[in-house]
Amino acid sequence: MSTATASSHSHVLPATGQLRVYNTLSKTKEPFEPLEPPKVGIYLCGPTVYAESHIGHMVGPVIFDTIKRYLTYCGYQVTWVVNITDVDDKLINKSKERGIPICQIATEMTADYLANLRELGVNQIDHMPRATDYIGHIIRFIQQLVDKDHAYAVDGDVFFDVAKDPRYGQLSNRRSDDQQGEGGGAAAKKRSPGDFALWKSAKAGEIAWDSPWGSGRPGWHIECSAMSHEILGKTFDIHGGGLDLMFPHHENELAQSSCCHDAPMVKYWMHNGLMRAGEKGKVGGKSDRDDQAANEASTEEAASGKISRSKGAGGLSDLIRQQTGERIRFFLLRTHYRSTIVYNNEGLEEAGTSLEAFYRFFARYQEITGESFYAIDVAKTRAAGEFDPAQDELLKQVHELREKYLAAMDDDFNTGAAISTLFDWLRMLNRHMDQNNLAAGADADSPAVRSLAKATEVFRELASILGLFVKAPPQGGGDDDSADLLDQAIRLLIDLRKEAREKKDYATGDAIRDRLTAMGIALLDKKEGTSWERS
Repeated sequence: MSTATASSHSHVLPATGQLRVYNTLSKTKEPFEPLEPPKVGIYLCGPTVYAESHIGHMVGPVIFDTIKRYLTYCGYQVTWVVNITDVDDKLINKSKERGIPICQIATEMTADYLANLRELGVNQIDHMPRATDYIGHIIRFIQQLVDKDHAYAVDGDVFFDVAKDPRYGQLSNRRSDDQQGEGGGAAAKKRSPGDFALWKSAKAGEIAWDSPWGSGRPGWHIECSAMSHEILGKTFDIHGGGLDLMFPHHENELAQSSCCHDAPMVKYWMHNGLMRAGEKGKVGGKSDRDDQAANEASTEEAASGKISRSKGAGGLSDLIRQQTGERIRFFLLRTHYRSTIVYNNEGLEEAGTSLEAFYRFFARYQEITGESFYAIDVAKTRAAGEFDPAQDELLKQVHELREKYLAAMDDDFNTGAAISTLFDWLRMLNRHMDQNNLAAGADADSPAVRSLAKATEVFRELASILGLFVKAPPQGGGDDDSADLLDQAIRLLIDLRKEAREKKDYATGDAIRDRLTAMGIALLDKKEGTSWERS
């Protein structure tokens, strides 16, 4: 559904404070005013699925999952898109290295990515388009650019002509000749070194599609322009991604989209800071010098100091098992999204210690009230959460903390400051319980317990916006939550296998079955569907 064209029964602005967003394009914080309120369209650049996810890949999804939660809480109707790049030089190289089809690698690594998102509580994504499903849209998009003389074809390749866009560089404040262009034969074909590929002619043995310019495949930048246009429209509200993508990827997206549609692509460009390995507990990332020397790596991988896929950085599922998804999410949200996140084991352990303090309160709350913290029903919107503290001293403090929390989130989604208020809340609630000698068997109708219950309800309401304390943490030893998670993960793989077989991609379908068999999982194909059991 396009946020630019879908009908709406209401144009009433949602209930908000003074929500402001830092726009990379203007380099200022701006009032948040969607194009067609209450609808909001968000596009976040997703992964190139050629290897297992690492913790750095979770930064953007966790941040924008939280942003969508907050906008929804404020009354907006949000459509959030995260793309999957499943055709790319890295995938082609990995296919050659492993001797298996690109689609098989993409399926495996997409399943890994989705499983990790689920563990970190990222469940707000509405659309996850794959580039290979949008080849027709991409070709039409490129043809429009050629027809408008913003692109030119040379021997089966098509390039965007940056000289035809006088605004090129407006997002990153960099010149077109700073563009890291394609080397080899492609460089000789271009009118200017800063021109970038929209369509790449096929090499022998590579995956390819037919096009007006010959057999080939899309360039990296055009994929996101085409997919965001098809799902969100010519102009949408928010485009997100890491700072490393601002140039050239987002600059090129902006150029080709605005030139194709004669309209701004995005109203607010939001860029999150990158993750760097700390001096202690370093996640095997390349050094800055090594990254700068990696001339053939894309900006996505070679950004200086980023966490990379060397020892310790891949296999995020192992880290999740060691640390838990909630601990990692909490760790990522303690920093404002535009700041650099310094990753080390000490930071994760500190996050775990902080969470334990909250878990101890939840246990104490249940002893006093007889009610599980995780069963508390809370307001789902900002307007519904408003309350009158009357003369209750505790609830007056709660009201003040709620306003402080909302002010932090209204100020460019400052999750770090919002989490700080949760710590204030925790100290306040523990002090209230101590001062009133609340313990197991307390009178549920006493003013002190009633105040505690309301204060905790509001706390859970706001914590859930951050995706925190949504469900009880796993206790280990194969509890029901773990069994349910295993079943969900395997059913996801069953669905991917079914999709592959429907496309007659039997190699990928067989590979999924074989990998599960090796893990001790047997698939049972029946007329009514596929089930599984431990073998």
